[in-house]
Amino acid sequence: MNRIHTQTEWIARARKVLPAAGFGNFDASIVIARGEGSHVWDEDGNEYVDYLIGSGPMLLGHGHPEVMEAVLEQLPKGMTFFANNAKGIELAEAIVDAVPCCEQVRFVTSGGEADMYAIRLARAYTGKPKILKFEGGYHGMSAEAQMSLAPSKHVNFPTPVPDSAGIPQGVADDMLIAPFNDLEAVASLLNEHEDIAAIIAEPLQRIIPAQPGFLQGLRNLCDKHGVLLIFDEIVTGFRLAYGGAQERYGVTPDICTLGKIIGGGFPLAALGASAEIMAHFDKAVVGADKWLMQLGTLSGNPVASAAGLKTMEVLRREGQYERLRGLGQTLMDFQSTALTAQGIAHRICGDPTLFDIYFTDADPVDYRTAKHSDPKINEVWNTTLRANSVFKSPGKLYPSLDLTLDDLELTKSAFQRGAKAVSKYQTRAM
Repeated sequence: MNRIHTQTEWIARARKVLPAAGFGNFDASIVIARGEGSHVWDEDGNEYVDYLIGSGPMLLGHGHPEVMEAVLEQLPKGMTFFANNAKGIELAEAIVDAVPCCEQVRFVTSGGEADMYAIRLARAYTGKPKILKFEGGYHGMSAEAQMSLAPSKHVNFPTPVPDSAGIPQGVADDMLIAPFNDLEAVASLLNEHEDIAAIIAEPLQRIIPAQPGFLQGLRNLCDKHGVLLIFDEIVTGFRLAYGGAQERYGVTPDICTLGKIIGGGFPLAALGASAEIMAHFDKAVVGADKWLMQLGTLSGNPVASAAGLKTMEVLRREGQYERLRGLGQTLMDFQSTALTAQGIAHRICGDPTLFDIYFTDADPVDYRTAKHSDPKINEVWNTTLRANSVFKSPGKLYPSLDLTLDDLELTKSAFQRGAKAVSKYQTRAM
């Protein structure tokens, strides 16, 4: 009979074989054993209400029965083919039907891969080298995306700061950095540089909302200067609305990237655009010189496609997004009520479908203003929440559709205890 290993034992084993004892994604001090519905359990059997939900994909909760049925139906038919398959084609049709900018899509395996190809596609289509991104914007792990993702030192715009070792100076030479929500800065850069291929942006940057008119302003500037607009909708796609941020905000980019929810919890992502732009993936149409090579062993994986198709089918049902927004707003209100009762300065930032707190008395509008007045406060808050059975990342809270009234009550209580813990910390620190 196999002995059950404790979480401490698993962590010790991880230290031997994994750099920093983890996968690079999340706090390596917790090892998740299983998930079911809106809950996860660690290897010691501790149960949590899950607001991390795999960093976003599990919008329906873990092990949704209809998604599981679709996956189990596909598994005996084949797990991967490196060839076209019906489920992948159906998923492409569903995405094209849902997302305004997409006439065609190309599948990849991860969101970072999708963003990398979107940047390359923009360069192929325009014949220009430079990319404008916003400081603090997250677009995966490519060399371009790692420019000014989370710079610890502030430099003058538009100078990029690499956030990773191993990135050559040549990458920085073709990147321009601007502050989010600053149309004047973007307009100035577009006037100064005629070799910009695209602007890439998260329509909701991490949890910082675009100010009224900002996204449409980007659209107008791109049209004026012949620059492509890329929306990174890895997070916002099928979360903010069924048609993503494009539907929610009424602004259509030239190219978008999608991930997380479209794979239903399995590794799958995509990029999409007009047929004219996407023609660069077809050598017979554009010729060898303008052809963008793209392939991947698991691209369009049928199991992931089946999971994504069923997830999207469930999301199309009446009332799903109203429920999601209602759950999110309730959680926002619980947070604000608990913190206000303790006299704690805070701003709840984001959208009811994705949000978190900045402990500050100023409204965050870009990377440099999205700061806690004291970072320790956020640590106290999140540590207390986890100690009270709420599992989330340090900087985001993802509601899922499987949350129950009991989950909400438990979370409300955890917020109240978190607020009291923060208040005690602030009193001691004075």
